Amino acid sequence: MDALFNPYYVDIVVFLIIYILLGLGLNLTTGYAGQVSLGHGAFFGIGAYASGILSVKAGFNPWLAIALAIVLTFVISAVLGLPSLRVREDFLAITTLGLGLIIQSYFKNSELTGGAYGLDSIPGLSFFGIEMKNVGYLLFVVIVLLVGIYALRKMTRSRIGRAWMVIREDETVAASMGINTTYYKVLVFAIGGAYAGAAGALFAHKVSFLSADSFGFTVSATVLSMVVIGGLGSIRGTLFGVTLLYLLPELFRLFDLQMFDMKYLDMYKMMFYGLLMVLVMRYRPKGIFGQTGIKMKPRGKGGGGRA
Repeated sequence: MDALFNPYYVDIVVFLIIYILLGLGLNLTTGYAGQVSLGHGAFFGIGAYASGILSVKAGFNPWLAIALAIVLTFVISAVLGLPSLRVREDFLAITTLGLGLIIQSYFKNSELTGGAYGLDSIPGLSFFGIEMKNVGYLLFVVIVLLVGIYALRKMTRSRIGRAWMVIREDETVAASMGINTTYYKVLVFAIGGAYAGAAGALFAHKVSFLSADSFGFTVSATVLSMVVIGGLGSIRGTLFGVTLLYLLPELFRLFDLQMFDMKYLDMYKMMFYGLLMVLVMRYRPKGIFGQTGIKMKPRGKGGGGRA
């Protein structure tokens, strides 16, 4: 039992859940709405720095700081999602990549974020005066994850979710059907960003120190790999993809495999991700659990339906 609640293993699960939240937000944007983003790590960073700055420099209660960070990330993501109205597909990916690099540069050079020295002394969370450590923090992030999954399921099965999926399949057809593509595209960036902001805020209050290097392109590319491999437009695909690719390096460390030099673990990890991406794109283009298209609901005995 003591080994099960070893702080090292608990921390692995906590960070895994944080990455699942991050992946759910990206899958909403890319998998359900078809808006490819290579700058999702920037929204992760905005949530983390917003909560950290509000807690450290503005003296806000950490709980309030987390809530405000999510709202702030929602608003900023909506504003940064405006370029998606003019560009599509590869051009959208390049645009989001550029936005992500700009935001990371701001984190590195702004006095507000601590610049190259980073932001430290971020307070942890406490509940009725009891500091939430290890298992307590794990239970909290599990609750947040369950709420996030429930909200995502409700959204994607609603009229909003069907509109996103029509836009994903063909934006021109969506517009001809009377769907306000401008509204729904900005909305999905905002909600996806809010998920990333929540993950970032939880990350900030767990590690207590933030560095701009934690929110660069590598994070965006890694999370995108997890989502694509698990399955676009699938919640269980995100759960599977993030869990598989996040825990794999930990298995290397756990078994201390002699064939791998642990100094080059990050290099091995990215090589494996790349190879797995190639194989999945070749044999399962939508990912392992990915949706193949919009499901049509039968209407009456004669068939037919709508998205």
